[in-house]
Amino acid sequence: MNVVMRVAAPELTGQLARGVETLALRMKGRIITTGDTDYDALRAVALGNWNHQPLFIARVQDAADVADVVDFARRNELEIAIRSGGHSVCGHSSSAGGVVIDLRDLNGIDIDTAAMTVWAGSGLTAGEVSAALDQHQVVVGFGDSAGVGIGGLTVGGGLGYMARKHGLTIDALLAAEIVTAAGDILTVDEGNHADLFWAIRGGGGNFGVVTRFKYRLNPLPEFTGGPLVLPATPEVVTGFVTAARAAPEELTTILIAMPCPPMPFLPPELYGKTVLMGMMAYAGPAAAAAVALAPFRALATPFADLVRPGPYSMMYLPEEPGMTPAVSVRARFIDDIDLKQATDMLERVSACPAPMRMAQIRILGGAAARVPAEATAYAHRSAPILFAYLAMDGGAEAAARNDRWAADGIAALGTSAMAGTYVNFQAEQGADSLDQVYPEATLERLREIKRRYDPTNLFRLNQNIPPAA
Repeated sequence: MNVVMRVAAPELTGQLARGVETLALRMKGRIITTGDTDYDALRAVALGNWNHQPLFIARVQDAADVADVVDFARRNELEIAIRSGGHSVCGHSSSAGGVVIDLRDLNGIDIDTAAMTVWAGSGLTAGEVSAALDQHQVVVGFGDSAGVGIGGLTVGGGLGYMARKHGLTIDALLAAEIVTAAGDILTVDEGNHADLFWAIRGGGGNFGVVTRFKYRLNPLPEFTGGPLVLPATPEVVTGFVTAARAAPEELTTILIAMPCPPMPFLPPELYGKTVLMGMMAYAGPAAAAAVALAPFRALATPFADLVRPGPYSMMYLPEEPGMTPAVSVRARFIDDIDLKQATDMLERVSACPAPMRMAQIRILGGAAARVPAEATAYAHRSAPILFAYLAMDGGAEAAARNDRWAADGIAALGTSAMAGTYVNFQAEQGADSLDQVYPEATLERLREIKRRYDPTNLFRLNQNIPPAA
């Protein structure tokens, strides 16, 4: 993963500058250039790996604004970055010398509990939408971080705490409003531009700028969840995985091996030592949750047990404001984890010098696995586990070192590792990396759709799928 140091900010001059002035007058939103006092604040992204200097930032207000900016960028041959939450692990949320379409003001939300649907603007975060839905005891399964934008998360697939009960985020997606490379504003669903609707469910930002999503709501009258902190032993790791795979589909888990954080509910002597944090999410009555959770609580005496009934949004742990760490991540789908692999994982987490590092084990299956692989562009439906190494640090040297650490850890999984990875965790780029994200038939179909809707590859700042010839 690259860390790009700051270079001289690009300047608008001549005819291009006059064109930007005209664009700004036409838009409902705002154009921010290097001369504006809030340029540095607005160009900043969530991860500290990049420090890109875009030519300008377009804070769009609606789909018509997006279409205007897309048309301007196309005519002037400018690179386009699409920014929602700003968490792209490849730095695609910004551009060096190009145009950033900043969606954060697309934050409208329209909840229809009678129809059990919600339209949500693509500038919203998972935490914002989930908190609004909590008030109606309904849910859309997003990821595991409140600050991540629903835009990039959804078009990549959306692995989160409802995966086993209700499937991926895209499995709740009913329709979307999207601006294409031609500047057309389309509403896509199973009956309208069905090929494009298929592609944006796992194909990433290759096909246009999604401005709104329509999701199916799932009832959630009762929910139990939170962290279960356990001793970091290989036996607890494998026991947890076994229990999670055998658990009812109402329970979705993420097991995290990480340094113990300095939290008041944990013994101070544990701080900095490797522990296992099981994030437990049970969609159902508290009594049934207690039964499902019992095998995990029996694995070892917990250091802390904060699993309790409450609103779904409590699953999002607090995020320290203003933190922009350089993040390294590598991930792969695997079929299982044995004691040797668990031992190796714990040793690697303990040995990594990054101040925050972790291994994540996401148990999949359930509703997510019952969707046919060909139904969406997310094709890894049969994968039972997603394994990932992540490290958060600062500086170019640390990021390069942590990239190697994460890649070596994934490589050490050996022959038990399945082919493939999750596009939203794919930090490597290029044709070879696409082979890991999409099976051949899926990739060929995506390339054909790319040719139809973006033949010049205008939307190329992503895990790029080149148009078919």
